[in-house]
Amino acid sequence: MKKLGITLGFLLPAISFAEETKSIDPGNTAWMIVATAFVMLMTPAGLALFYGGMTRSKNILNTMGMSLVAYCIASLVWIMWGFTLTFGRDIGGVIGGLDYIFFSNISVSDVWSVGNIPTLLFATFQMTFAGITLALTSGSIIERMKLQTWVVISVLWVSLVYAPIAHWVWGGGFLASDGALDFAGGTVVHINAGIAGLVLALLLGKRKDYGKKVILPSSVVLTVFGAVLLWFGWFGFNAGSELAADGIAANAFLVTNAAASVGALSWMVVEWVFAKRPTLLGMASGIVSGLVAITPAAGFVDVSGALIIGLVSGVIGFVGVFWLKKLFKYDDSLDAFGVHALNGIWGALATGIFANPAVNELGKGLLYGNPTQLLIQLKAVAVTIIFTAVMTAVIYFVASILTGGARVDEESETKGLDESIHGERGFEL
Repeated sequence: MKKLGITLGFLLPAISFAEETKSIDPGNTAWMIVATAFVMLMTPAGLALFYGGMTRSKNILNTMGMSLVAYCIASLVWIMWGFTLTFGRDIGGVIGGLDYIFFSNISVSDVWSVGNIPTLLFATFQMTFAGITLALTSGSIIERMKLQTWVVISVLWVSLVYAPIAHWVWGGGFLASDGALDFAGGTVVHINAGIAGLVLALLLGKRKDYGKKVILPSSVVLTVFGAVLLWFGWFGFNAGSELAADGIAANAFLVTNAAASVGALSWMVVEWVFAKRPTLLGMASGIVSGLVAITPAAGFVDVSGALIIGLVSGVIGFVGVFWLKKLFKYDDSLDAFGVHALNGIWGALATGIFANPAVNELGKGLLYGNPTQLLIQLKAVAVTIIFTAVMTAVIYFVASILTGGARVDEESETKGLDESIHGERGFEL
């Protein structure tokens, strides 16, 4: 079959930097600088507030700090070797070569072959994706992991999990050759982060008072504000993934907003029916559920497909957060698995169903006469889950050995990590 190539606008099976016949497109470049800034805002601001507000006041700074540390570490790893492992010359469909280690062999005049933007800008845009993927994972293990362990995990995980999977899908790897569709990161970002979070949570163990007392968020206000910032940043995340200021980017912008809106309302209605009250925390989670689910599909589906994707996402998120956790009794602190992994899976499969060639000729799903695409999507999901789970477990054990155990002591956990680790308080009561 025809290879659909690499989605998220990275449509070439091998890196092609500067070409003599191409020059920088000022319009696309201006848009991508803005989009990159949007996505950067998502991690140390949007996600930090979203996660921080959901945790207890004694751990709010540590929770926000884990997102901030993740972004900083991912940025440096990306510059040193993450970019080349992802987008370097393909080696056997598995990993990129070391052609561009420490951004070597890339000049300020090099032009990325898709969108005609500077290669350095493309690399920076992609750096923000690595940062938020790592930070999302932290939501499963807050309130109980040593900061030094998280630092070691961060370096290893971006290098050995994120970079290979991103290469498979976006850098000319074997899933790209299969024709897997992932416009902005349903598989690379959300399934990857959610599965990694669940594995870390299971290995680290439950918080000592989990299930024994009610654990209330410190500030729903901060969480709602964080969700809105994430929503704002997601326009850069999805629309920017076209790497051009064109009609597909405009469609991605529209469907992103539509899915987030209906995802929020869907969660609200389900919660209203089963819990008898519509919470703002639930609506904020519904927003994120809709955003996650539309991410892989944003450049391939029309608005009708987006509405269905968003509608289902709210239900999936609610079930993952309130039913699956109770059924299997795992402590996924801030529901990285329930919201991101489950809706990432739904979004990836939905892309194989609703991808409309009238929106993007590179995507043709089941409803438009191509049932094979759904099978390709299923393979990409399965491969990602297995690889991420196994490698994350290995990384956890290595990091735990290197840092003398991954979990904080019981006294620190009781006191709260803000004071015991950072010597600070998020709120002076």
